[in-house]
Amino acid sequence: MKSKIFMFLALLIVSAMVFTACSGTAGEAATSEETSPEEAVAEEPIKVIHLVNGNLGDKSFFDSAERGVKQASEDFGFEYKTIEMGTDPAAWQPGLEDAAANEDYDIMVLGTYQMTEFLEQIAGNYPDKYFMIYDSAVNPENCTNACENVYSITYKQNEGSYVAGVFAGLMSETGIVGVIGAQSIPVIDDFIVGYTQGAKSASPDIQVLVNYAGGWYDPAKGKEQALAMYQQGADYIFQVAGATGDGIFQAALETGNYAIGVDSDQATIIQDTNPELAAVIATSMMKKVDNSLYRAFTLYLEGTLPWGTSEALGVAEDGVGLAKNDIYDALTPQDIKDAITQVEADLAAGNIAVDTAF
Repeated sequence: MKSKIFMFLALLIVSAMVFTACSGTAGEAATSEETSPEEAVAEEPIKVIHLVNGNLGDKSFFDSAERGVKQASEDFGFEYKTIEMGTDPAAWQPGLEDAAANEDYDIMVLGTYQMTEFLEQIAGNYPDKYFMIYDSAVNPENCTNACENVYSITYKQNEGSYVAGVFAGLMSETGIVGVIGAQSIPVIDDFIVGYTQGAKSASPDIQVLVNYAGGWYDPAKGKEQALAMYQQGADYIFQVAGATGDGIFQAALETGNYAIGVDSDQATIIQDTNPELAAVIATSMMKKVDNSLYRAFTLYLEGTLPWGTSEALGVAEDGVGLAKNDIYDALTPQDIKDAITQVEADLAAGNIAVDTAF
C-alpha cells in the first residue's frame, strides 16, 4: 500500500497548481445598518413548510434536510412544519398540491428529482409564495412564471464521490472495491462515475464492482448484493441506495469488511445506538443538504438569495465532502489522510476534472 500511496501523492504534487488564498481588503466590516438574519426574522417572521416525499428516519438524505431546516429555525427564530408524504409516489403530486394550497407558509422546502415536474406545474399559481428545491433544478421554461419564485440547489455529487473513490482505492487491501446504487438514474450514476474515477486515479489497476438494488427501501436486497460483492473480494463498498444501504452495512459487519455511507455522516448517526455497526462505516460521502439549506435561509434573510436560479454546490462550496469523524481518524493512516486533503484542495482549485453522468 505504501508504494501506491507514495506514487499517488507524487502525481498529485506534480500536477497540482500552486495557489494562494487572498483575503479581501476592499470591504469594511459590516455596519450597524446592515440587517442580520436574526433581525430580519424578528422584523418580519416567516413560516416554513418542509415537504418530504418519503419519511424521516432514513439516517441519510431527508434527515440531513430536516437538520438544516431545524438548525436554521433554531438559530434564526422562524416557525417550521414538516410534512411526510410517505413512500407511495402516487401520493406526492396531490400532497404537494394540497400543501401548496392549504398550508400556512411563506417558504416551502422540498427535494429530489421526483418532485421537480410537480413543482413546475404549481409554482406560478402562488406568486406570493417561495419554494426551495434541493437535489434538483426546475426548468424555467416549464413554469408559467419562469419559476421566478423558486430557488434550486444541486450538488456536485460526482466531486464528493471522487474523493470517496480515492479513499477506497488507497485503503483497499484486495484491489477490489464496490458501489451499490438504488437505481440507474442520472443522479445515482453521477455518484458512481465519480467514485470509479477516483478509485482508479488512486490505484489504476483496481477493480470497481457496480450493481443496482432496484429500490430505495429494501435493506434485504442491499445486504444480498453486498454479500455477493464481499465474496468476490471487495473490502470497501460505497452505498448510494438510501435506506437500502442499511443492509450493506449489515453485510460489512458480518463479513469483517467496510462500507462507505452516503448523504449524511451515517456512522455518527448510529454510533450511540449501534456502535458495532457504526464501526464498519469507514466514512461517508456527505451531500451536505443541511449546510445548503442553512445557507439558503441565511441568504434569504439577508435579502441576497437568487430566486429564479439554480446553484450547484461542490467541494469548493462545502456542498459535498467526506465525513472525518473518530472512526475515520482511527482507521485511516496519516499518509492517506494527507492524500485526501490534497485531492480536496485540487478539486476546490479546479485542478481535477471529474467525470459526470449528466
